[in-house]
This record gives sequence, structure tokens and C-alpha cells, in this order.
Amino acid sequence: MTRLTGPALRLTIVVGECDTWHHRPLYAEIVHRARAAGLAGASVFRGIEGFGASSLVHTQRLLSLSEDLPVAVVVVDTEERVRDFLPQLDELVTGGLVTLDPCEAVRYEGRTDGDTAARPDEDGGGAGTDGGSTR
Repeated sequence: MTRLTGPALRLTIVVGECDTWHHRPLYAEIVHRARAAGLAGASVFRGIEGFGASSLVHTQRLLSLSEDLPVAVVVVDTEERVRDFLPQLDELVTGGLVTLDPCEAVRYEGRTDGDTAARPDEDGGGAGTDGGSTR
């Protein structure tokens, strides 16, 4: 069982929903690379409104501007592991915002060998944390 408690670093990557990496959504590539790097978890959050460097407001309320809403990928792990992952973002993120914030992890428990729940990429589900049991 993996536990992450105590001081941690939160990595947030904000990109556009339509941003891609080799014909794949950029946010999905970031999540899969975070998993491959052994990070504790990654979640993707779709914004309902926002603007970036272009100052153009993207919102769900206007159909013509709802095509490229902001997307945030959030990763929390130890500072060392998150900082080791940053060079991969240099390759992937050419336009967007990357922030690092110190935080405190209260509890994270990974799967045990007896857990039979399907992994997110095996059941066709999207990106996110596996949300261990609180039994």
C-alpha cells in the first residue's frame, strides 16, 4: 500500500481542451505520462469559463466559444517526484500555464493486491484518481 501524507507539491497544468499532442488530447497525454512516471495520481478538470494570454473569454454559455474551454490537470505527490516530472512538461506544454504550490497531503492510499476494481484505462473510463476504499 502506498501512502502519501505530509508535505507535498501540487502541480497544476492549465491548457485548452482542444490542445493536442500527436493527435491525442494534451490533457490525456499528461495524465498517461504522470501514471507512467509513477506519480500518486492525476485528475483532469474541465473549466466552464476562462481566458488566457489571448484575453478571449471561452465560456459554455456561448456556443461559438465553447469549443476550447480551459482544462486543468492536477497532480499531487512529493516535491521530488513532481519536480522530476517537470522536464516532460517542457516537451508537451507549449502554450498554457504550469503552477507549483506547496500543500499537505492528508491521506492517499493506493490499491492493495486484493482490490479488484478496474483501473481507469482498463474499463474505458477517463482520467482521475482511483479513489481508494475508506473501509
